[in-house]
Amino acid sequence: MDLRTKLYQIFILGLDGGGYRQALKEGLGGIIFFTKDIQTPEQFRHLTTEIKQQAKIPPFLSIDQEGGRVERTENIHNGKKYLSAKYAFKKGEEFLENQTDEISKELHSYGINVNFAPCIDVNTNPDNPIIGERAFSSNTNEVIEGEKIVSKVYRKNAIIPCVKHFPGHGDANTDSHLTLPEINLDFQTLEKYHIKPFKAAIENGIEMIMIAHLHVPYFEEKIIPTSLSKNAVNYLRNELNYKGIIISDDMIMKGVADFGAVEACEMGIRAGVNMFIYRNSTSDIINIIDTIARKAENDIELKNKIEDSYNLIIKLKQENKIL
Repeated sequence: MDLRTKLYQIFILGLDGGGYRQALKEGLGGIIFFTKDIQTPEQFRHLTTEIKQQAKIPPFLSIDQEGGRVERTENIHNGKKYLSAKYAFKKGEEFLENQTDEISKELHSYGINVNFAPCIDVNTNPDNPIIGERAFSSNTNEVIEGEKIVSKVYRKNAIIPCVKHFPGHGDANTDSHLTLPEINLDFQTLEKYHIKPFKAAIENGIEMIMIAHLHVPYFEEKIIPTSLSKNAVNYLRNELNYKGIIISDDMIMKGVADFGAVEACEMGIRAGVNMFIYRNSTSDIINIIDTIARKAENDIELKNKIEDSYNLIIKLKQENKIL
């Protein structure tokens, strides 16, 4: 594969803007689906089949399907709702396992192969505007227990789980869709309460970790989101011995977008982030990829980072029979 194709592999784009069609022919790594993309089971199956047929390399077909307020299939459920992580966990291990089995079998039947779940943030801040019931619990050990159950069931049903949002969004008091939250905890607290579920998930073989748009002074004194932070990525790789894919949260979110479109993405690549989510595929997002492709031709560091990420992505796709 040429460098441009390898670069396209590290992006997951949404349908809005329509640029995903050409990007699939260039080697796009994946597609993310939202509620508006899913109208009926037949329409959605047809859409995922069509996307696979258009793709140069079989893509990750991904979704955020947590249950509760983050549920993308609500248009086809006739009012039926899956419970959020908190309430499913409260109902006990058997209920959580059964609901996850139902979610993952449904997703698999539509052709989905990656779910950006479970959310393993520990909800320690009652005023948190974005996590709340998306977390299994405000107790770290309960979060670890919930992740084990959910990830295991996803794998059983051929869905790759992606835990989120490293290093933990549970103590935030603002929403990273709207601004850059700060998690100003001392390292002992951060590690003991918020990083511990990620450490446990890594020990249990988690394939994909979503890194958050948070400013964590422990990792970066300057205001740099963890999603663009070499120190945060190095901690995952070197301290937690994580070998899998590190993927950004949506790069359109205000927590990172203010760093500049091309600049933020390039910073993330150099930091060691392997994949990037953009909720749209408008011409300006395609331009980010094309600009970085041109730059990487003459930039050995950038080129090597793209190569490393491409190799990790292809390996995961092969292991999960996507390729």
